[in-house]
Amino acid sequence: MAVQDWFDEARFGLFVHWGHYARSGWEASWPMVGGSVVLPEGQSMNVEIYHANARGWVPDMGAPERWVAAAAAAGMRYAVLTTRHHDGYSLWPSKFGEHGVSATAPGVDIVRAFVDACRKHGLKIGFYYSLSDWFHPDYPAYTDDMRPYILGKYAAATDAQWAAYQVYLRGQLTELLTEYGKIDLLWFDGGWERTAEQWDTPGLETMIRGLQPDIMINDRLPHCGDYITPEQFVPAEPPGCPWETCMTMNHSWGWNPADTHYKPVNSLIHTLCEVTGRGGNLLLNISPDGDGNISAPQLERLQAFGRWMAENGDSVRGTKPGLKPWQFYGPTSRRGKDVFCYLLMQPVAPVSVRGVKVRHVKRVVVQATGEELTFETRIPVLNEMLDIDGEGELLINVNSCDPVATVLRLEFDTEENA
Repeated sequence: MAVQDWFDEARFGLFVHWGHYARSGWEASWPMVGGSVVLPEGQSMNVEIYHANARGWVPDMGAPERWVAAAAAAGMRYAVLTTRHHDGYSLWPSKFGEHGVSATAPGVDIVRAFVDACRKHGLKIGFYYSLSDWFHPDYPAYTDDMRPYILGKYAAATDAQWAAYQVYLRGQLTELLTEYGKIDLLWFDGGWERTAEQWDTPGLETMIRGLQPDIMINDRLPHCGDYITPEQFVPAEPPGCPWETCMTMNHSWGWNPADTHYKPVNSLIHTLCEVTGRGGNLLLNISPDGDGNISAPQLERLQAFGRWMAENGDSVRGTKPGLKPWQFYGPTSRRGKDVFCYLLMQPVAPVSVRGVKVRHVKRVVVQATGEELTFETRIPVLNEMLDIDGEGELLINVNSCDPVATVLRLEFDTEENA
């Protein structure tokens, strides 16, 4: 695995799902194949109706600046854009294929605008790219008579079709990886419809790393990947390898005004704390509308992250997993000599930290305010004179607590603190 330091330190990134489907408030791609059980607020429609939606859509090249500025303000360190989803519509003027802005909106290049915005705001650049293409005739294109869609049972291409599709696939990837400067991350999807042998994973990986030697590749290129990508879920235990949870704010990846089932702000920020404590990243999705605007509920959540990260971001970025679960009732992280403890519930009793070198605690402060707390230590009586692990107890004033999540910083005089 070629994991770059920036990815391991970022902890928080932006996912952007945007395409012509947004102008009608549809889920991305899946309506044309009859929907998906994992997208309860999605739609189902005729293939032609879905593709016809692209005609006349001229995406606003100013939109990526709005997304990336909001991401930077929220404390995110990288962003991933759906350059082409399963429906085959390309957000850059590709010379390969017949479906995208080159045909429906000449002169528009959303990928260029996105890259420029990321560089302006200091975010690392990621491209989402679907290996499958339900529009391309050689894939072959999805038709209404292919319903119901069965995962992993997509119609086979002839040898001639597959050879032509491989030229198209590699041509588009080459454009994305050579025409926009340094790209930091490639986020594949759709690989379940073919085998690693059919995709020629070794050949694709060699080509990609030849064009972008420092790029990171996710695990959705079969039998490849620098990190794994659990979706809509945080693993109960650290996976033991680099990882990133991708998650929506509601139930939908695309802009779907009918889906009002938004996760509470507290829940989303707690997810970031849980992910951080397990050494992973959170890639949080937004789904701009057809005009490229972030909806009020999504913008509200980004702004809440911005407020919380401005005060507590040092406990997230550049940290490693902290204490063991039994040592503190909540997620923890660490950087150098400091251990960060996340209080995800308002305390109703003194807060305990167990199994740490209590004699080496210099002080304990509330991360957001710098308020110093009293740290009372307990060590077995017969070992009072020994430098052993013990328990510390903190009494916190409720008025000192953050309404979302309070972070306590334990400052030790040694990195061997627990």
